[in-house]
Amino acid sequence: MSAPDLHLFINPTAGRGRAGKRLPRILELLADANLEAIVHKSSGVGDLENSVRTQVDAGATHLIIAGGDGSIHEAANGILSSGEDAALGVIPTGTGNDFAKAAHIPLDWETATRLLVDRVASGATPRRIDAARMNDRYFANGAGIGFDAKVTRIARSYHWPIGDLIYLFAIFRAMTDGIATPELTIKTDDFEFHGPLTLANISNGPWIGGMFHIAPMADNSDGQLELLVVAPVTRRRIVSLLPKLMQGLHMNEDEVTHVSVQRLQIECEEPVPSHLDGEVQPLNTRFEIEILPEALSLI
Repeated sequence: MSAPDLHLFINPTAGRGRAGKRLPRILELLADANLEAIVHKSSGVGDLENSVRTQVDAGATHLIIAGGDGSIHEAANGILSSGEDAALGVIPTGTGNDFAKAAHIPLDWETATRLLVDRVASGATPRRIDAARMNDRYFANGAGIGFDAKVTRIARSYHWPIGDLIYLFAIFRAMTDGIATPELTIKTDDFEFHGPLTLANISNGPWIGGMFHIAPMADNSDGQLELLVVAPVTRRRIVSLLPKLMQGLHMNEDEVTHVSVQRLQIECEEPVPSHLDGEVQPLNTRFEIEILPEALSLI
C-alpha cells in the first residue's frame, strides 16, 4: 500500500516561535519512515485556514498541523467549510494545547510526531471526533462568552515566553478593570437562563488556557457539549475559585451551573466578547451554537 500524499501545515510563530524551530526535526522523523510532506507555512491570521481549505478542495486527504489551538481552530474551519473530508493529524507545538489534551495526543511534540508517523505509515484508520459551530464559525475544543473571552484577548496581546502562565497573568490583569456581568438569555431544549453572569463556557473538550480544567466531564466523542454558566462573582471570589478550576473541582460551587446540551441560543442586551478555541471573535449580541457529531477525522 502506497503512502498517502501528506500536507504539513505549520504556524512558525506558534508556542512563542517554538513551532518553526521544530520543523527540521519533524521532517526528519517523517523521512525516517519514508514519508514526505508538502510544507505550507502560515504567514498571518487566517492564512492557515485558507491554505487548508484550498488543499482539501483540491483533493488532499491527509493533513498534519504543527501548531497550537489557534492552528487547530483554523484547520478545523478550513476542513469543515470545504465540505470535503480530510483526516487531521496534530503535532502540539502551541502554548496551551487544549485540543491535544482533549484528543489524548501526547504533549511531548517528538513523541506525538513519532506516533503520528507510525499511524500514517501503517495506514491506520482515522477516528471520528465531534466539532461544533457558533454562528458561521466552527470550533474544535470550546467557546466562551464574557470574562474568559476578555482574558483570552489579554493573553493574546502578550508575547512572553512563560507558557500556560500567560493565561493566569491575564486573569489578574482582566480583574483590574472590574468584572463585567452582562445580561444574557440562554435557551436550550431543557434549560433556560436569564440574568447577569460572569461567563458562559461551552466545552467540547475539558481544558481551556492550558491549565484550567473547566469541564472535567467533556468528551469530544460523545455527541454533546458541556455548558457552564457562572453567576456574578467578586474579584476575591475569582481568586478563591482559581485553584479549584485548575483541578476541576469547581463544579459543585454555588455560582456554577452545568448542563449537557446539543444546541443552544444566547442573546445579549449589548454586544459582548467571545472566543472560539482561544481565538477572539467580533463583539456580538446573538449566538447560535450546536454540536456536530463526528464531524472531524483524526489520524
